[in-house]
Amino acid sequence: MTQRGVTLWFTGLSGAGKTTISDAVEVAIRAQGRNLERLDGDIVRENLTKGLGFSKEDRDTNIRRIGFVAHLLTRNGVIVLVSAISPYRNIRDEVRQEIGDFIEVYVNAPLNVCESRDVKGLYKRARAGEIKQFTGIDDPYEAPLNPEVECRTDLETLEESTAKVLAKLQELGYL
Repeated sequence: MTQRGVTLWFTGLSGAGKTTISDAVEVAIRAQGRNLERLDGDIVRENLTKGLGFSKEDRDTNIRRIGFVAHLLTRNGVIVLVSAISPYRNIRDEVRQEIGDFIEVYVNAPLNVCESRDVKGLYKRARAGEIKQFTGIDDPYEAPLNPEVECRTDLETLEESTAKVLAKLQELGYL
């Protein structure tokens, strides 16, 4: 069986549930014996884009680098799960054009819900002024206009969000 490559790009605020949903999607896809790779924003920042800050230019460079790696994997038949805040619409659109086989998954939760989850304590630090240019606080997040999938993590269960993503993969012929 030849597998078609595709990049699933999970975008949303910190704490919206990008990594949680992509973890569950990964389990389901691996259970089918598919080739899959994960590119998580936090892990990529530690390894591939170390030294970049959080200015718009550095964020764009970070997303372009993630997009480049995702493109290489996708064109070689790998299903790529990218979990990255990627706050700017134009750079997400640029990466979409580059990759081609691209599914945007908007992991949508209101700011107050994300702040209440705040597992890493980042919102608290941003509100205290310890972190500058924090997405959703003093830096913008530009929500996708037409994502292929929208997961409302404040209104649906993890299972429902995961099912939406898997259904879209099936509908588009990737699974």
